[in-house]
Formats: sequence, structure tokens, C-alpha cells
Amino acid sequence: MPNIAKIESDPIELARHVIEYGKDESDDGDRIPVPEASLLADLGLQFPAGLAPTPTQLDIEPTTSDPLPKAEVLVVTWTVAEVEALADTLTPGFSRRNWYRYDRFFQERYIDQIRPGAPAQAARRLGSYFPTRIGGKRVLCFKSELHLNQDGIKTGEGTATLPVADLFRQIIGEVSPQLVITVGTAGATFPDHELGDVMITRGAKFRLQREFRNENFNKRSYESDFVIPTTHLTAGRELMRQHEKELVEPDFGPPTIRYLLNGQVPLIPAPRNTPDFKIDGAAFDEFLPMLTTDFFEFGTSANGLEQEGCGVEMGDAVLGMVVERMQDEGEAAPRWLVIRNASDPQINGGLPDQPRNRNMQAHWAVWYYETYGYWTSVNSAIATWAMIAG
Repeated sequence: MPNIAKIESDPIELARHVIEYGKDESDDGDRIPVPEASLLADLGLQFPAGLAPTPTQLDIEPTTSDPLPKAEVLVVTWTVAEVEALADTLTPGFSRRNWYRYDRFFQERYIDQIRPGAPAQAARRLGSYFPTRIGGKRVLCFKSELHLNQDGIKTGEGTATLPVADLFRQIIGEVSPQLVITVGTAGATFPDHELGDVMITRGAKFRLQREFRNENFNKRSYESDFVIPTTHLTAGRELMRQHEKELVEPDFGPPTIRYLLNGQVPLIPAPRNTPDFKIDGAAFDEFLPMLTTDFFEFGTSANGLEQEGCGVEMGDAVLGMVVERMQDEGEAAPRWLVIRNASDPQINGGLPDQPRNRNMQAHWAVWYYETYGYWTSVNSAIATWAMIAG
């Protein structure tokens, strides 16, 4: 059993715990070609006629070193909970274990940029993928094994390798998408953003304080000119309502009966969540970015992250940077979009955050992810469907 107190005090271990939570031995193994009914989840999602995601197996089994197939839309996700939700929503009938494995140029270009212990070192690959269709659009869903805050080998004081940037450039070149969506979990920064809300934004910003703090891209912001479609947002909300009961939080009380208030142990009723879409230009200022950090940071009632971004995660600004570089070099570059679900609400900044008292802020952020990461990720997968269908 992992030492949670130790994990909560180590930013790298804490992020890795979140990334790999729910992982089993099959995740690092070969693809399972035949779906197993016991591993599949039927979410019962009733999509509008003609727009249900339709996964498509490739006619010829690819090798792990083959280039990715072409698609109009490339969807990239990051953690075990996120890929599980994305598979159940956009490749129904095919679990993450059935996705094709991808290690193209892993040994030649990437292995020397990845530090020991990183998820990609264990998996010995760059990612996994599966094609699907939404309406008339070809969509390629991709789960990355590379991560900004897990891979880097130190190259200087506050600088490190960033192989996930090379991965974005590589897979965009192979897929030739018109649109790239990065999707997954995030920490909510606004106090009124509920568990399971989905932030949809065309902006991303680096907020790097550790291994990348002295890189010239730190604090850089990026914007996409993608026009957010609203045609299927109402249908998306109805789909999210179908599993709203999975996002009911428990009532909370103190850990022992010695915490008495007027002779009674207080019990605080939990809020009731009604997840919705939080879209830039509507729910918050236009292009308020998603914040990309190099450690597991989360919004609290004391750290003011809502003044900087609509959520906080560990990768999206890399996509914005890569697309900008492609444009600067005269290459055809896709539009892009960030879709992130609130897997943890804004955390109480008054809780202790020092190791000697146990970092209770990190404790609760991780508890929320472990408990609700999958179901909140279903919401961002639904939002991804709504953007593509629109």
C-alpha cells in the first residue's frame, strides 16, 4: 500500500499518483485485441440520432511503430481515469486495454529525454490510441504516456528536457488534424465552479515554479482562434445529467467526537452538484487560460489562482506552444482547444499545508480525484463530443 503521507509531501510522487491512479498490469502490457465484456462499462448515453460515437477498428493490425492514422480531430488525454472515461464515452465497446499501442521513435528520439521512474519508462511507449467517428468526422483518441512534470531530465538550473513537446509535434504531423483537443481533469480555481463542471477554453498559460522555472516559455500565454460551437451544448448537459448521482458528495464532520459544538458533533451537509459547461467569453473572461504547472497544484480559497486561470493542470500549454512554433516556422498548424473537468473543487485554503501537520489541502485534493476522477472525466469526454459534433 502506498505511503500517502509521503506521497502528499513529494510533488513529483503526488502527480504520479494522480496520473496512474487505477492503473493495473494490463496498462503497461500489449494491447488486448478482443474486447472483454467484464472490462467494459455501459454508460447508457443516448446521443442525438446520427451523432453517437462509432469506434472503428483498423482493417490491418498496426505495429507499435507505425505512424498514426489520419483524422480531422485529434483528442489527447493523460491519466488512467481520463482514458478510461474517454474510452467508455467515445470508443464504447473498446476499453483502454483494447487501444492500439504506439512507440514510434521511442528508442531513437525519446528514451534519453525521460528520467527513470517516469510512466513512459514503465510502459516503454509514447501512448495508445483508437479511431472513432462522430457524425462525418474522423476522430483519433490518444492517451499520452509522456507528462511535463514526470519526464524531464535536468539540463540546468530551472531547465529540463520536455519530450512531450516533441510528441505533440510528431503526432500532429502524422494525424494532420484540423483541430486538436487536450482533455482531462483539472483543479477548479473559482469558488463557484462545482465538482464535475467542465471548463472549455481557447487559452493556456505556463505557471512553472520548479524544474522549468527558468525556461524562456515560463509565464507565456497562448490563444487559439477556434470558434466554440454551441449547437450541442444542451444535448451535452442532458447527457451529463444521466450520471449526476455519481457526483454526490458526502456530508462531512470532524474526525473524532471530541470536536463538540454546543454539546453536539457538527455535521456539515455537502453541496449538491449540478455540473455545467464553463466556457470562455461566457462563464469567465474571454481567453482566461488554463494554467499549466510543473507540479500538482490546485486552486484554494487563499492562493488566488482564479485571477490567473479558469483551472490548473499539468500539460495543456505545451500544445499551445507547439502550435505557435509551427505557425512561426510556416507549417500548417491546427486549431486547438482545452477541455478540462473539475475533478476537485476549490480547496479550503485555511487547512494546514505543512508536512508536520500533514498537508491536508493536498490530502483532500487527492481524495476528490481518487473518488470522482473517473465520473468527472466522463463529463469532459461528453464536452469533447459536443465540440466535435458541433
